[in-house]
Amino acid sequence: MAEGLARSLFAGRASVMSAGSMPARVHPQAISALAEVGIDISQQSSKSVAAIDLRQVDLVITLCADEVCPVVPGSTFERLHWPLADPAAAVPAEAAGRFRATRDELRRRLEVFGRERGLIDRETAP
Repeated sequence: MAEGLARSLFAGRASVMSAGSMPARVHPQAISALAEVGIDISQQSSKSVAAIDLRQVDLVITLCADEVCPVVPGSTFERLHWPLADPAAAVPAEAAGRFRATRDELRRRLEVFGRERGLIDRETAP
């Protein structure tokens, strides 16, 4: 969800890649939660950190809370940590709400980050 939101919010002003320590499928609830706000991530794929050329990376934002954080070797990039509970760990009856809450929190944090870094115009940002 973070990749889809960042691509949408930063509209080509930043190159955005997403990866995890244990890549799997893109969760259908994540696809649904972003579709509700007009963002299509149905063609995204889950990737391993090992699949990313870290020489191309300026910033790594980790989102892990209770689960294992991906190990991202190297020290040439800035690191931020936004611990967010994995919405996929929710019981099925709560999953849709958790994915929406995570989507909204990610969007809020990315908007603040984007304004601070000049990736989102302060006056016209959503």
